[in-house]
Amino acid sequence: MRSRQLSAGCGRVRRPAVYHFRMIRNTRPLRAKPFGLAAVFVAASVFGTPGLAAGAPHIPDTLQQRIAACTTCHGVDGEGRAASGYFPRLAGKPAAYLARQMQNFKDGLRKYAPMEYTVRHLSPAYMREIADYFAAKQVLYARSPVPLVAAATLQRGDQLLAKGDPSRRIPACSSCHGSQLTGVEPSTPGLVGLPYDYISAQLGSWRTHTRAMVAPDCMAEVASRLRESDITAVAAALASRALPADTRAQAAGSVTPPLRCGVLRATGGTP
Repeated sequence: MRSRQLSAGCGRVRRPAVYHFRMIRNTRPLRAKPFGLAAVFVAASVFGTPGLAAGAPHIPDTLQQRIAACTTCHGVDGEGRAASGYFPRLAGKPAAYLARQMQNFKDGLRKYAPMEYTVRHLSPAYMREIADYFAAKQVLYARSPVPLVAAATLQRGDQLLAKGDPSRRIPACSSCHGSQLTGVEPSTPGLVGLPYDYISAQLGSWRTHTRAMVAPDCMAEVASRLRESDITAVAAALASRALPADTRAQAAGSVTPPLRCGVLRATGGTP
């Protein structure tokens, strides 16, 4: 059986990288343009950094200006930066999930220097306003490069997505993230269309404790049971998966997660 890979608009295909190498670099942008002084100055102006010189240019107090630091990396409409192979999509994600992730960067539960800087002066209401904006966006998906992997690796990834691995107490990804992996309201994110590098890095982050969630942290529990080869398999299978006709998150209450997840209770999800 020939290995699957995306080809249209994806450029050169890369070999899968070991996840923990990416995690060593996870506090810096991966294969992306520098965060940029312009974005930093915008964020500083909008977020009220003291000490600005008198007579500084007027910065309009609009939502579009407020999200300028977000769109620099995540795209004008939160569609992600497919060409970077890393920066994820925000558009259409549940608002409670997006707000929670900004809060986690602010609280130190997630480690990524540009995000930590961007949100450190934001109030919960401000973050919720940004989250609501991107959650309401419904824009076309842009696909990222997918490395060439063996057919057996993709089969393993598909198994973990749909059925999990009961012998190792690994639940199916779809048992929490929805039957089509498009997420579940109000706070479980969709996985379809995410870049290979991003998925690999985040699963590695949970294994190396550079990403965490409200206890009990169900994702850390699942990630700890994955082998490195499983991370490669899941990342490749998700990144190469065909998009469903309806990419919206499933309705609240339509999924009963198999593990206790503190974040779901904190955001009004399932018990």
